[in-house]
Amino acid sequence: MNNLVIDMTHGGVKIAIGLAKKGKNVLAYDIYNTLNVIDRKMLDIYDVWLIEDLSELKTYKGEMRVIHPIHLPLTHDEIIENNPDLKYSFLTHHEIVRELLEDWGEDIPKIEITGVKGKTSSVFMLKEILIDENPLILSSLGALLYEDKKEIILKKDISIAPANIKETIDLAYKIANPICKIADGIVESENLRKYNSAIFESSLGVSGIGNVGLLTNISENYPIAKGRSNAAKAKKQVFNCRNVVCEKESFDEYYSDMNHPNVNTFSIDDESANMYVEAVDYTLDKTEITVCYNGVKTIDNDILKGKLTVYTFAPGVHHVKNVLGVILTCLTLKIDEDKIITGLANYKGITGRTTKRSNGNSIIIEEINPGINTDAIRQSVNMINDLDNWHIAIGGDYGITCEEIDEDKVADYLDTLETDIILTGDVGSSILSKISRKAEFIENIDEIYAQAANDGKNLLFIYRSDYRKLSQR
Repeated sequence: MNNLVIDMTHGGVKIAIGLAKKGKNVLAYDIYNTLNVIDRKMLDIYDVWLIEDLSELKTYKGEMRVIHPIHLPLTHDEIIENNPDLKYSFLTHHEIVRELLEDWGEDIPKIEITGVKGKTSSVFMLKEILIDENPLILSSLGALLYEDKKEIILKKDISIAPANIKETIDLAYKIANPICKIADGIVESENLRKYNSAIFESSLGVSGIGNVGLLTNISENYPIAKGRSNAAKAKKQVFNCRNVVCEKESFDEYYSDMNHPNVNTFSIDDESANMYVEAVDYTLDKTEITVCYNGVKTIDNDILKGKLTVYTFAPGVHHVKNVLGVILTCLTLKIDEDKIITGLANYKGITGRTTKRSNGNSIIIEEINPGINTDAIRQSVNMINDLDNWHIAIGGDYGITCEEIDEDKVADYLDTLETDIILTGDVGSSILSKISRKAEFIENIDEIYAQAANDGKNLLFIYRSDYRKLSQR
């Protein structure tokens, strides 16, 4: 059987080489023409045949397994028409990663996280709860390993494409099994492992290796694959996990037809969900949340019922929703409630997402996220009770994620606000031309912070960006 791996940009090189190492006959198609010299050489080393165009499929016979990203810009029919006589099967990059990792991590808790919002925050809340289990993590902030509560950066600049789950595992293996120590006899086994749990974030679905797949929400069902698919369809892959935790409203709208035996749902106020909020007391520092849960199906097929109160950094409704998904994931894994309470109490937000700090006498809340959209902006503004005491700055960069911001929708929302608005960045500049109300544009980000301090105002700064770029200012 031939295996055609499409898209070398989003992890295809790792997938192609992984298949070749297993003795498979592999072809690779660099659809975006981004393959660098080193990766091309690696494909040559492992006898992966690089095709220049799909018309080359005409020379092949028999079975052809096509492995593609979920957001493939081609239809299956467009691939098949190059050689209709082949016996085709199609797998996503997520699905092939599950195959490549078939025998990995059977004895440790594994969590896969997808959704439109809240993925990275959920990862790091779970990290705090599982910190004693030395978690291995892939998130939009990097591939990380925690040993004795100390962070080891495996790789900083790494995407949350599914192939990078395997890359993260491979990097952790190299840390635990350095060739020099094996050769010197210092390391007795070639299969040492430093982690006892794993948390993997993925943008458009999950591989299915998770004991629990957490779907945070479908807050905006944005289009993918040139409009032929959407976020909800891609993230449906979460139901390939043995147990699924999903926001109740998203489940009801997009997945009510799913026949999955182990789904637990959460909601702020829908008491028909497996978990809902009985009471919440919001503060900008530590929010008190009491949840009720009932009929929660665990990985051991137990059914749980109870009530739990936690205190954590969750200044807005959208943060509380993230907390609910995390608590329900932990209950599904049968993690002790005391660990959940302690872990969430230790969570203070994360640099590059929602953080709170002081600048002189001013409070600074930063909502910096590569997936900022209208709903996220609205929820962030709703955190602020007295808008007269605040400056609100909104802006950002383009081309951060698959989800592009709907500027017309943002402009319509901003027109409803009576408070002063500062716009910045390329996104802010474009929105400025679409709004009807008056707004100030400030290009230099440092000037925004300075203006808030000089005016004696607090600052809510909502910026659509990779924080690593912003932190270079």
